[in-house]
Amino acid sequence: MATSLLHCSIDSPVKHRQLRVNALLKRELSSSIAREVHFESALVSINHVDVTSDLKNAHVFVSVLGSADGASIINKLEAHRPALQAELSRRVVLKYTPHLVFHLDDSIQRGARVIEILQEIETPHSEHE
Repeated sequence: MATSLLHCSIDSPVKHRQLRVNALLKRELSSSIAREVHFESALVSINHVDVTSDLKNAHVFVSVLGSADGASIINKLEAHRPALQAELSRRVVLKYTPHLVFHLDDSIQRGARVIEILQEIETPHSEHE
């Protein structure tokens, strides 16, 4: 019985290929952004790239450290998207060059906030003992 791509196991060749494409796009986009896009007072890094199974779209999750507003960084990346996609098509050989969709990834800030809350919870507890 044939296995649907939607129901493929984690160890399938399709999933491994998608993971390799994710890593390749992350690496190439990181270097292209570092070369072509300049940000004032912000460090921008790509945390994760998630390519759709048809390889036509790539969701790029970006984190921002510094005083710059996350929305302005995403807007600047969107403005440079055509140039980044063109550079990607020259550097990565795929049947389709994925359409880049940028998302602000605030997981680092959320993680830091969780640690801060946990430390606040621990502090009053240890004072009573």
